[in-house]
Amino acid sequence: MSKSLRAMALLLLTASLASCGIFEARYRQPTLPVADAWPIPPETTSGDAADIGWRDFFTDPKLAKLIELSLANNRDLRVAVLTVDKARAQYQVQRSYRLPEIDASGSVTKERISPVSFGEPASVGGITTKYYSAGLGVTNFEFDLFVRVASLSHAALQQYFAQSEARRAAQLSLIAEVANAYLTLAADLEHERLGEETLASQSESYQLTEKRYALGGASALDLAQARETVEAARADAARYAGAVAVDRDALMVLVGVPLEEAWLPAGFEPEVSGAAPLPAGLPSSVLLRRPDVLQAEHVLRSADASIGAARAAFFPTISLTGSVGSVSTDLSGLFKSGSGTWSFVPQVTLPIFTAGRTLANLKSAKVDRDIAIARYEQAIQTSFREVADALALTATLKRQSEAQQALTDAAANAFKLSEARYKSGKDSYLQLLDAQRNDYAARQTLISTQMSEQSNRVTLYKALGGGWAEKSR
Repeated sequence: MSKSLRAMALLLLTASLASCGIFEARYRQPTLPVADAWPIPPETTSGDAADIGWRDFFTDPKLAKLIELSLANNRDLRVAVLTVDKARAQYQVQRSYRLPEIDASGSVTKERISPVSFGEPASVGGITTKYYSAGLGVTNFEFDLFVRVASLSHAALQQYFAQSEARRAAQLSLIAEVANAYLTLAADLEHERLGEETLASQSESYQLTEKRYALGGASALDLAQARETVEAARADAARYAGAVAVDRDALMVLVGVPLEEAWLPAGFEPEVSGAAPLPAGLPSSVLLRRPDVLQAEHVLRSADASIGAARAAFFPTISLTGSVGSVSTDLSGLFKSGSGTWSFVPQVTLPIFTAGRTLANLKSAKVDRDIAIARYEQAIQTSFREVADALALTATLKRQSEAQQALTDAAANAFKLSEARYKSGKDSYLQLLDAQRNDYAARQTLISTQMSEQSNRVTLYKALGGGWAEKSR
């Protein structure tokens, strides 16, 4: 067999091996490093949280308006969108290397030849010539027999997909942040209103106690204790007024535009969040639909593709530089028959000694793949814990809210009875104050508990991957 035939056979063999995909690592999805089911099953309706659109989950029209504005104006989300655009452009750049780069060229060369060079005296005029040329050329095109360029393109594509999932994760987090900020503002407004109501009622009570003290019907201790409740209520009202101002600022940063009063809650009510029921009986595999988990998976796929590029570096690089065109001493005859030119410059580069750089790059790519696997598994474990924690709190917060509501009703009734007994002289003023403090504390705790319950629903909705779609599917 001649050398040319042997070379052709070797070329076909390597191309065949490359087409079988032996250079680029085959992706294998790691097994889930978590249990198949949650420790505490959700006690809600069936379905999939990822398919529940945020407009259907957050039914409060004010909150829906704020979420809509945040998706259009939040700067962090805008950066995430631009990062996706950048990743798309980088993929397109890398993908372009798989096709030949064709350049057009044109030139004119004017040259004067001295008469001395062809044996004539210097007095004889020289010869001036012009050369015109035009052509199309392929610049250093690599024949991707060992899928090095294709592997780099695949890696860039997976990085683009990863950034797309990162944008989805950023949107999901933003929606949850806006909802929680809205709930916090609503709860603090309710706390502020309760503090102002208590301040007004205690101020009125203090004035009555002051008159009774002047008439000898109340002691100095009664008067001091009444003043104490007034100042405590005043401090609470001022504290929650400051909290409301901070909550507004935080919500405005998330939304990205100045807030209008029509978009803000008047106080905290159970229907403020409009949180719809969440799905029951879901396996832990639903976590694979979470954007952050999908992002980690695409990073892992990109690492696999990078291993293929690192392996291909051990094999020859075959590139081609060539051009076709025409040359003429006359511009009018540049494209006439007989003026054609061509060049064909194939080049083979075989790595022989790289001081271990090629092998080190392959080892580095494999370590990057192992790191990506660990981060992928970590993302699943983190998401599993978030869902499990939210599910655990769902049941306990519901019972706590019900118990706190019963406690608040009992404290309100006790305060009402104590007030009547004090007015009839059966109880001391200290007993009345204790009943009032218990009522006030119970009402404050009820607001906080209800807010925590609603906020946990939002957290569970986010943990299950909901919040990406606008409408339910």
